[in-house]
Amino acid sequence: MGQSGSGKSSLLYALAGVLPVAGGEVHFEGRPLAALDDEELSALRRDRFGFVFQYGELLPELTVEENTALPLRLAGQGKAPALAAAAEVLGRLGLADLKERRPSQVSGGQNQRVAVARALVHRPAVVFADEPTGSLDSTNAATVLKEFLALARSQGTAVVLVTHDAKVAAQADKRFTMLDGELAPQGQGEL
Repeated sequence: MGQSGSGKSSLLYALAGVLPVAGGEVHFEGRPLAALDDEELSALRRDRFGFVFQYGELLPELTVEENTALPLRLAGQGKAPALAAAAEVLGRLGLADLKERRPSQVSGGQNQRVAVARALVHRPAVVFADEPTGSLDSTNAATVLKEFLALARSQGTAVVLVTHDAKVAAQADKRFTMLDGELAPQGQGEL
C-alpha cells in the first residue's frame, strides 16, 4: 500500500514481468524473469499469472462470458470448454445470469467482478491486482474484494494487490508500504 505516486503500480508491473526492474531481480518458480525472452514472458503472463486492473479493462465487443473465457482461449483451449469454465467461475461470483451481456450492459461493480473472474478462470499461480476496487463505491468495493479473495484462496492462487485504501490492505495476509519508490521498513510510512 502507499500514496499515489509512491511506486506501487511500478513494483506490481515489475513483479509481473511487464516492466524491467531498475535494480535487483524478480524470480518466479526459481527462474529470474530477466532470463526469459519475450515469448517466454508472454507465455508466463498468459498461463501462470492473472491481472485485475482498476477499471476492469474488459473488451467491449465480447460478452461477459467471452471476456471471462479469454485467458483460456488465448492458451489454446477450445471454445466450448473455455466457455463452460467461464460460466462456472461467473456462477461462483454471482454473475451467471449476466453471461450473455456486454460490459456496457452491466454495472461497474459487476464489470469488476467479471475482471476478477477473467483473472482467475485459468487458475493462475498469482494474480496481480492494481487498485482493483479503486473505481468502486464502498459497498461494491467490499463485495468485489470479498469475492475476489475468497475465490483466489479456494483455488490456492496468490494475490499481489496494490492499494492506497487501508480497508483494502487490511484484508491481506501480509502488508508492505511503499514510500518514495521503495518499500518502507516495517512500521514506517503507514497510511
